[in-house]
Amino acid sequence: MPATDLDQVVNLCKRRGYVYPSAEIYGGFRSTYDYGPLGALMLRNIREAWIHSMVQMRDDVVLIDAAVLGPPQIWEASGHLANFTDPLVDCTNCKTRWRLDKLDDPNTCPNCGKQGTFTEPRQFNLMFKTHAGPIEDEGAVAYLRPETAQGMFVNFSNVLNSTRRKPPFGIAQVGKSFRNEITPQNWIFRTREFEQMEMEYFVPPADSLKWYEYWCTERMNWYLDLGVPADMLRLRAHDPDELSHYSSGTSDVEFRFPWGWDEAEGIAQRGDYDLTQHSIHSGEKLDYFDQATNERYKPYVIEPAVGVTRLFALFLLAAYDEDVVNDETRTVLRLHPRLAPYKVAVLPLSKKDTLTPLAQQVRKQLSQRYMVDYDETQAIGRRYRRQDEIGTPLCVTIDFDSLDDGAVTIRDRDTTEQVRVPIESLLGEVGSRLGF
Repeated sequence: MPATDLDQVVNLCKRRGYVYPSAEIYGGFRSTYDYGPLGALMLRNIREAWIHSMVQMRDDVVLIDAAVLGPPQIWEASGHLANFTDPLVDCTNCKTRWRLDKLDDPNTCPNCGKQGTFTEPRQFNLMFKTHAGPIEDEGAVAYLRPETAQGMFVNFSNVLNSTRRKPPFGIAQVGKSFRNEITPQNWIFRTREFEQMEMEYFVPPADSLKWYEYWCTERMNWYLDLGVPADMLRLRAHDPDELSHYSSGTSDVEFRFPWGWDEAEGIAQRGDYDLTQHSIHSGEKLDYFDQATNERYKPYVIEPAVGVTRLFALFLLAAYDEDVVNDETRTVLRLHPRLAPYKVAVLPLSKKDTLTPLAQQVRKQLSQRYMVDYDETQAIGRRYRRQDEIGTPLCVTIDFDSLDDGAVTIRDRDTTEQVRVPIESLLGEVGSRLGF
């Protein structure tokens, strides 16, 4: 059963090394988190799963890595300086601050319960402003990017010329973004520092709707392929009053979080808004000339965009389960093997020197291909339970018989079934069971 209580997963993550509160020894720093040994591995796996699907398995998408810092001209052209705002209100009674559009009751403070205590709403720009260079004047103003998208738009011509692509083609990027959120909430779901995976897919204008529908389907299938239960996902089209200033249509992949249905990913029809705006503000032509039709046009853009850390929470919540094995309740993370931090755990039955050399040999063999955990402390049953709780799909146990028969035992996380396998064929067996 997936977790219905967010605290279950938060506590597991702290205890097992997935996520720590940032700067905890100094009392913490609101809305920031550090990813521990397991969390860092899982974040990498999420990125790689996305890149594998969106770039590696396609011949029409390329990957870039654009700068985090950007001049005001980029954000003026994109509309972020004027439009990237949220309505902010303060409670005059308890001094808390809220996003007006996120309040269930716009007249009552969720913190103190008082009515009629909010100030008049004012628009609050969400971008982090800084200065580049030694003198802090207006000429040195720079911004931390609030999204990775603009780096792909301003590099449209560079990518077009250097890769000789033609529409339809995509530019993908994974990287940090920063938004000065008024009310960060729900653990790592909404934070001020986060990581995005976005792709701008440039298409002939007449084909925009077709490709929008295509990417909505593709992105839904990606979650299903990585083991998210279908009943925890839905695709919801935005109402007209929800649309961003650049969007003619957007759909969200939504996940059933413990607090209700909420956005996991957005797929937007951005039209030619961004290329047009950057062309006007920079004076550069950002269009495509089709030699086959002798036509010049600005491509329309379809944008699937998702947060890495938000997916991190989603996959953990979807994988969390409790069941009973041998009359004992166990916690198990049924993570897809591609997402699990460790793919295999190597567990010698004893710490005795007679088993250690062979166990280390097996670990080194498996580590050539997979991230492997090695654990030789506590009873074997306790070690199995630990690996179940951190989501390791397979355990390989080396026992004293292994010294004679050259075989080891593979245990499956989900079924707890065990099979004996010769060490010489172990790598192939593990690959077959993991699926890669």
